[in-house]
Amino acid sequence: MKGTEDTEGTLLRVRDLGITFDSYAGEVQAVRGVSFDLRRGETLAVVGESGSGKSVAVKSLMGLLPRNARITSGTATLGDTDLFALAEKEMRRIRGNRIAMVFQDPMTSLDPTMKIGEQIGESLRTNLGLRGAAVRQRAVELLRQVHIPHPEARLKQYPHQLSGGMRQRVVIAIALAAEPEVLIADEPTTALDVTIQAQVLDLLEDLRRSLGMSIILITHDLGVVARGAHRVVVMYGGKIVETGTARDIFHDPRMPYTWGLLTSIPLPATDSSLELTPISGSPPDPLHPPAGCPYHPRCPHAMKVCLEEMPEHTRFGAEHGAACWLLHPLAPRVEPPPQFGGLR
Repeated sequence: MKGTEDTEGTLLRVRDLGITFDSYAGEVQAVRGVSFDLRRGETLAVVGESGSGKSVAVKSLMGLLPRNARITSGTATLGDTDLFALAEKEMRRIRGNRIAMVFQDPMTSLDPTMKIGEQIGESLRTNLGLRGAAVRQRAVELLRQVHIPHPEARLKQYPHQLSGGMRQRVVIAIALAAEPEVLIADEPTTALDVTIQAQVLDLLEDLRRSLGMSIILITHDLGVVARGAHRVVVMYGGKIVETGTARDIFHDPRMPYTWGLLTSIPLPATDSSLELTPISGSPPDPLHPPAGCPYHPRCPHAMKVCLEEMPEHTRFGAEHGAACWLLHPLAPRVEPPPQFGGLR
């Protein structure tokens, strides 16, 4: 687990982001008023169950939303660039050059009919304008950078000739072609076994340090967060319900949904005698999201006010905050699971 590192300031600012999908059943409210910052040189984890809005929120930064999606509110600023004001031609210059993305399944990211060298070369020609021998030279350098042995030989192979871990490394190499400022990793280890997961996460950390880039890590796996994140954004029902350093989230979580995430999976630092407790119920219907706190239908501590009004974020310091009515001074005291201590 990472502590807070000194950085050179905020690189990316997202404010009040709202995204809906038009469907035959009505408007799907996927993201509702999301705000967060990404600092230079840090790894920011965006965590939540499937359907929480985490991937949709982050993919909007690269203009990768489907045609039936609409950004209904908010701004996203990378340095001095307003990402949501860019035309598609302008966004293509940002995509791959300043922001790049690694998807969860390398087999869907790589073309099975093209050799590895051709696919890396395509990115180098598009993003950097390289030609001829310079393409091959840079492709070999990139494969070495992501710790693929015998890179010259790998350039001549097809994706099916590589292991899952190797394929993911190739995808990372392609994303790094133009040395982007921000690397978005969307569930980058989901399709890999546990040993290879650790290797890929260690690789991302090495690259972050050596290249000085920032990483947004989208995941539902808190084990991944514990291994590599500096700060964490917890999303539920299209909203942010808790933010903090990794230490805050793992050792002093304040929101019952965060408690539920932590007590439902085994973690390295968890007492093995403590029983795992799954979160009962289902995520809210994004067609008809609850009026109050989105977690209240599943929360064992829900009060009447939780059904009626979304709580404001309560701050506990410069980094840590949570949106929960239990944090109100007039709320009854509720003891969190034993591994977390008490609400303060």
